[in-house]
Amino acid sequence: METDMRGKRVLVIGSGLSGVGAVRLLRQAGAVPVLLDENEKLTEEDVRGRLSEEDRADTEILLCKLVTLDWERNTYFAVVPSPGVPLDTPAFDRVREAGIPIWSEIELAYRFSSGQLIAITGTNGKTTTTTLVGEIVKNHIGKEHTHVVGNIGYSYAEAALKTDRDSITVAEISSFQLEAVESFHANVSAILNITPDHLNRHHTMENYAACKENITNHQGGDDVCVLNYDNELTRKFGKKRCPARVLWFSSREELKDGIWLDGDQIVKSHAGERTTLMNVHDMHLVGRCNAENVMAAIGICLSIGIPVDVILKTVKEFRAVEHRIEFVATKNGVDYYNDSKATNPDAAIQGIEAMSKPTILIGGGYDKGNTWDEWIEAFHDKVKLLVLIGETRESIAECAGKHGVKNIVLADSWDDALKTCVQGAEPGDAVLLSPACASWDMFPNYETRGRMFKDYVNSLN
Repeated sequence: METDMRGKRVLVIGSGLSGVGAVRLLRQAGAVPVLLDENEKLTEEDVRGRLSEEDRADTEILLCKLVTLDWERNTYFAVVPSPGVPLDTPAFDRVREAGIPIWSEIELAYRFSSGQLIAITGTNGKTTTTTLVGEIVKNHIGKEHTHVVGNIGYSYAEAALKTDRDSITVAEISSFQLEAVESFHANVSAILNITPDHLNRHHTMENYAACKENITNHQGGDDVCVLNYDNELTRKFGKKRCPARVLWFSSREELKDGIWLDGDQIVKSHAGERTTLMNVHDMHLVGRCNAENVMAAIGICLSIGIPVDVILKTVKEFRAVEHRIEFVATKNGVDYYNDSKATNPDAAIQGIEAMSKPTILIGGGYDKGNTWDEWIEAFHDKVKLLVLIGETRESIAECAGKHGVKNIVLADSWDDALKTCVQGAEPGDAVLLSPACASWDMFPNYETRGRMFKDYVNSLN
């Protein structure tokens, strides 16, 4: 569906990736974008410099707080906030009172995109699953018609006008992006799991889960939603409220209909008849979490008619995405793994469960209001040393102590943490960066944190 915005003023909030993409799309669609950034440290030159050359001259820049704007009805056709902008503020109450639609960037992009849409969300596993599905689709229909977008690092809005009737768009979608969707409709959706995260933004698990479930908005019986049978929230949603046809996957239960893990074999069952698809040891990805990601990807791709031989060949050739249980190097007999994308406890549980050696674990970071008990209980006897950094280091140390973890170091700095790991590691050990926290207290993002870890490891003799 396409919305006529020619000559309409549209307010875009935030000059990050999605904001810049939204401005690009709006200009190409003939709208008049107004880009607002609330960061007091930025100048107009800084913000304008983030835009493409074509967009710089004709985009109005506002450097102020949203709450200071005079909201007269029809001043703006719509407001498009970046995902990092909370929507439960007095400023947005005034937007709603003015009757102005609030659209996330993915809602805006959807209105101008063509072809089929695969939308993938979940607390963990989104990037790996989205990247893998993108590779499978590309191997099936070609690179020209495949668009991998969203929270994965490429704006959906940037790609929307490049799509056509033959395109398949594969989108990684966050809960923040799903807060303001209106007409967004995926042909195939997936909710990989729902576990506590971003509660400082969503406040309750009910709110967080509801945002994730928005990915099925406007789906019906001709559409498919791929769901995790093992996760209590997704199982309940699939059995009671999901409007689409459900395709289950499970790493713990035998399914009469769905894709499941039988020992080391990934199996597809339909009406009780089973077909063995592949052995998990035939792929480069490690850990139960990645087996789940692969099963979800297989289900998604089967749902849009991709031949199973194309799917399995791609899975077997696929390697881990950067920062997600990513093997870095072996130095002096010690294996180093970068799991910087484990920004919540559930993701970090998957990281430690993937380790098969005595492990020195780096944890801690920005406090998103999570609890640590389940993560620490997953250590068992595997973690020989826990090295903690960032805002949460004291609270994690306190919780770990209650669970009997004794070898804990509170590092004074990032360099101190890395040196402690190297000094404490012996041949046959593993060092795992899997923080269970966001990075924003010490780093701009988890990517920077992961790359600094890899740079340090690769510099070791």
